[in-house]
Amino acid sequence: MEKAFKNIIKADFPFLSTNKLLLAVSGGLDSVVLAHLCASAKLNFAIAHCNFNLRGEESDADEAFVLDLGDALEVEVFTESFNTEAYAEDEKLSVQMAARDLRYNWFHELSASLGFDNILTAHHANDNLETFLINLIRGTGLEGLTGIKTENDIIIRPLLQFSRKEIAAFAWEKNIQWREDSSNSSSKYLRNKIRHDIVPVMEEINPQLLESFQQTQEHLNESLSLVEDYVGLLFSEIVTKDVFGYRLKIETLKKIPNTKAVLYQLLKSFGFTAWNDINDLIEAQPGKMVISSTHRLIKDRDFLILTEIPSAKQEETFTIAEGEKHIMLPLGNFTITTVKEIGDTGINCIYVAKEKLEFPLTIRKWQEGDIFYPFGMKGKKKLSDFFKDKKLSLPEKENSWLLCSGEKIVWIINHRADARFAITDPSQEILKITYAL
Repeated sequence: MEKAFKNIIKADFPFLSTNKLLLAVSGGLDSVVLAHLCASAKLNFAIAHCNFNLRGEESDADEAFVLDLGDALEVEVFTESFNTEAYAEDEKLSVQMAARDLRYNWFHELSASLGFDNILTAHHANDNLETFLINLIRGTGLEGLTGIKTENDIIIRPLLQFSRKEIAAFAWEKNIQWREDSSNSSSKYLRNKIRHDIVPVMEEINPQLLESFQQTQEHLNESLSLVEDYVGLLFSEIVTKDVFGYRLKIETLKKIPNTKAVLYQLLKSFGFTAWNDINDLIEAQPGKMVISSTHRLIKDRDFLILTEIPSAKQEETFTIAEGEKHIMLPLGNFTITTVKEIGDTGINCIYVAKEKLEFPLTIRKWQEGDIFYPFGMKGKKKLSDFFKDKKLSLPEKENSWLLCSGEKIVWIINHRADARFAITDPSQEILKITYAL
């Protein structure tokens, strides 16, 4: 196994021979063998051990064992103690998911602060099979069936080609000691139930189960690559980015085959799960939306609009004092100057009679019930009707700002001025107000 491991490093991960490595070592069989293999290959590594404090004295004994292992291999050992159950309760996670988050967050913090180039974990072929079966049982897309990645950013898993039996045989051959985690025998965890109850039956049916599974995963990965290449070719025809997020062109989506599958590939990173509802948005009425924990997909007239879910915090209000000429605000920059006559106008510029303004001016988001008197029209109009006539999307409406004088709207910024503040007498002092992002 030592020779096979060194060949894998040389062929697949040659950079590990010179990089500074951090090994995740629990004290169990797999991670202890990985540490010995890395030492045999003369890699430059240190060990990181997490004490999750879930098994009392047993957890502390694991930590002591790993510290002794570091001494025996003459490598540095980093340890961290976590109150895993409290973290799980605070974050509303299962204990297993909480431990995973704590572990990987700490590994990345160590890597960033101490200059480790890669994090190595001891996942092997049986872990890969178990993960596949877990995802299959729970329901998943193609990605969930393609297994654990050998390389994921700075995380490397160099044992994925080896089975648990091969790892155990190597440990017995080299007289390597390890710690047994008592929780691994408990069937209350789905992974353990699959490991102890399901996989043995599958191996009875097919003694070459792992080899067959690895071939199947190769085919699945090839299929996934084909799908990703296909969607990559379509991407520029479907998706455009704007200041609010992304727009997906409905006309193009309707023309392509397997629209639902394409939508899944495009949107899978944004936390959505209701894929039938997302597909139904194409024919839905404008304004309909599907929401994930972080994003929303909105049906507009010609597009599906993807944006982050707006913050629930109260919207800010900004003020402009009399005499201010250059005002820098989070939403953009304003310039107010006194001019002798009205010049060229545009959506980013208005001219108003200063004497009609009540300072300080305020800038705020629009609200339901707001009305104004559109310049160039007679009478008043609800902003909601004005936005409807302008065919603004929901994100555009949500991000519309108003320049106000007292309770009156002076300007729907970058859209329309209010007629009540127009220049009506040549003797009036004229203010030019411009806005730029």
